[in-house]
Amino acid sequence: MSESTIPYKIYLKENDMPRQWYNMRADMKNKPAPLLNPETHEPMTAEELSAVFCEELVKQELNDSDRYIDIPREIRDFYKMYRPSPLVRAYCLEKKLATPAKIYYKFEGNNTSGSHKLNSAIAQAYYAKKQGLKGVTTETGAGQWGTALSMACAYLELDCQVYMVKVSYEQKPFRREVMRTYGAAVTPSPSATTAVGRRILAEHPGTTGSLGCAISEAVEAAASQEGYRYVLGSVLNQVMLHQSVIGMETKAALDQYKIVPDIIIGCAGGGSNLGGLIAPFMGEKLRGEKNYRFIAVEPASCPSLTRGRFAYDFCDTGKVCPLAKMYTLGSGFIPSANHSGGLRYHGMSSTLSQLYHDGYMEAVSVEQTSVFEAAKEFARVEGILPAPESSHAIRVAVDEALRCKESGEEKTIVFGLTGTGYFDMTAYEKFNNGEMHDYIPSEEELKRGLAGIPRFPGNE
Repeated sequence: MSESTIPYKIYLKENDMPRQWYNMRADMKNKPAPLLNPETHEPMTAEELSAVFCEELVKQELNDSDRYIDIPREIRDFYKMYRPSPLVRAYCLEKKLATPAKIYYKFEGNNTSGSHKLNSAIAQAYYAKKQGLKGVTTETGAGQWGTALSMACAYLELDCQVYMVKVSYEQKPFRREVMRTYGAAVTPSPSATTAVGRRILAEHPGTTGSLGCAISEAVEAAASQEGYRYVLGSVLNQVMLHQSVIGMETKAALDQYKIVPDIIIGCAGGGSNLGGLIAPFMGEKLRGEKNYRFIAVEPASCPSLTRGRFAYDFCDTGKVCPLAKMYTLGSGFIPSANHSGGLRYHGMSSTLSQLYHDGYMEAVSVEQTSVFEAAKEFARVEGILPAPESSHAIRVAVDEALRCKESGEEKTIVFGLTGTGYFDMTAYEKFNNGEMHDYIPSEEELKRGLAGIPRFPGNE
């Protein structure tokens, strides 16, 4: 197809929006290992999980067999406010790099919450409302998930309680205020409002917190209030299921112009946006229909895939959640206070961890100064100020495009632009002032974190 016939932005029609979520696990030969009860080390039952999560979400969490799951009409109607989202050809970036590579990005920042997180937030809030609950509790790192859930809960008239990682609470006051505007109660974590928070503060005085800490507090808060359940913005199978709309729309847009990507890139913290973007493409690879190169990009300061261990570990710092088999740095690992708050999680999705372990995708880690350098160049030529998390994917997309320039290969690169960075100006200020520094944990620091992984038969 002629280059001139491919527009800058490829939009699907509203009626072409996915009516079903795609479940990657149905096509995986090696299924993700089950969540384990931390006391018995036996697989968690639906009944046990229902004490923490909404009943319908538990069914989705445990579903390894159904390839497609219908999206309820009420959720599809909500999606219509901002979906389908555009797939953009980065012509200006290609020109700036003087690369023969063709670069596309799926832009998920065109909604009030400013990120892809709303895709799962509305689904989880919908199932909570349908179950007759009063409200939900959650954690948030960069604040994108907390913002999205606050918006979804306001729409459905549910109470929303958010535990925000302390460093992000302090660095991103405007993101915090958006949540409060939507009616959410926002608490910096770790806090003195929960028993687990008080314990973490005693063990780590002056800590800036982590997603693992905030998860522990949110779970305790849900368990201590009648009519509340805990919801999570990443990591879990159910979340990646909801986020599969990203990849399904991306594939439909590419198919419209008979474009086949060579490389698909996403930033990786807990795994929701990466899993959502690659879902249908990974399905084709798992079924042996096509082959793609998938790259997960994580911060060098929190390198769970590239330097972690594939083992059962607690999903939270307070050790109150089930055990998940994943690439982990240890639930006690507290990442440095870098500016990519949404990627500061000690572990990775069990589904993505299994795919990585089986060799279906690659992983790289990048330092934050190089990430912000790529973000600056992208903003200057493409006109969007990207979120720090998304900028990890931009960094590696640029690197791959420059390799194409050196080799003369005309590869097609697709990456996920998960959100905007307009609430991240403190980070951009640090970068512009030359005050941003890179931090890479030492082997000794990683060793201390990994030492906390629980030991039991089969997990040594």
